[in-house]
Amino acid sequence: MSRKFRSVVVGATGLAGQQFIAALADHPSLEITGLAASPRSAGKTYLEALKTSTGMLGWLVAEPLPAQIAKQVVQDASKISAAEYDVAFSAVEAEVARELEPVLAKHLPVISTASAFRYEDDVPLLIPPINAQHASLVQEQRKRRNTRGFIVPIPNCTTTGLAVTLAPLDVAFGVESVLMTSMQAMSGAGRSPGVIGMDIIDNVIPYVPKEEAKVEKETRKILGTLRGNQVTPHSMKVSCTCTRVPVLDGHTEAVFVSLKANPSASEVASCWREWKGHELTRQLPSAPSRWIEVLEDPFRPQPRLDRDTHGGMATTVGRLREDGVLAHGFKYVLVSHNTKMGAAKGAVLVAELLDSAGLIGK
Repeated sequence: MSRKFRSVVVGATGLAGQQFIAALADHPSLEITGLAASPRSAGKTYLEALKTSTGMLGWLVAEPLPAQIAKQVVQDASKISAAEYDVAFSAVEAEVARELEPVLAKHLPVISTASAFRYEDDVPLLIPPINAQHASLVQEQRKRRNTRGFIVPIPNCTTTGLAVTLAPLDVAFGVESVLMTSMQAMSGAGRSPGVIGMDIIDNVIPYVPKEEAKVEKETRKILGTLRGNQVTPHSMKVSCTCTRVPVLDGHTEAVFVSLKANPSASEVASCWREWKGHELTRQLPSAPSRWIEVLEDPFRPQPRLDRDTHGGMATTVGRLREDGVLAHGFKYVLVSHNTKMGAAKGAVLVAELLDSAGLIGK
């Protein structure tokens, strides 16, 4: 990574766009040189575009707004000049992504948080430590669609922590089936439509629309095998219940997994601790020193204490026990940062992987 690539953040004024801005601040190889949003924000400085009708500054992430970004003028996302950029980070809703991202991908690599193209045969769904080899699918995508660029989405944020913990288990012992119940943070709903405050206080919302189907389908694709020019989904069975809880950041998941082999609990814990992820990811700027941290305290992990482990890029695991119902079964609890590894920082990690493979700036 010898030079900085010019990046445009599309959907820059929304919560996901703000997360991209925070994730890219002071990045060694990616520089934000463009901000794009809806026509109502176009022509304003980013600071002006963030101000609400009440005068409140709608900067919603914990990191400070970079001064140089605040001064940048926002452009209409439909009028982006691809020649001015090397890569686009898309933080728009799926319906908008369906129309806008293919236009950008004619000329640019598009790294997206949207679900619009996750399930296309020629589109890799990347979590770099798990399936970096799937990145080669972008060449097939370019060929089929006759484009210079391509679209690479990241998975649903609830899928991320689950897939990270299953990947080393599958390599070492084989995974037959998975049952999971999520307790998802409010920030995963964004601000529009979001979760209404009076609905979530003193409450658990037992249904997150479309979430369960996404997790079940995406996990099998991520852990699948690249054969020729497409991914064959993993044969494991995945079933989950997804809920929303009054936590700001960090998704907690209770997981029950049935393995093909019959390891001990200590062997499962060692498998997680020793897992280094795909070799192509180990020197990437956003990669943590360890992808999975195993905690012995039976009261951990907790989102407030553990979501920011290794900058929010690691998945923390605890309460590992044998399960007496599933064959060769184990149960555990994980915490994964939904707006960091599960969103913008995870997407930046994908861009770093694609850069290392020579697929950005070409």
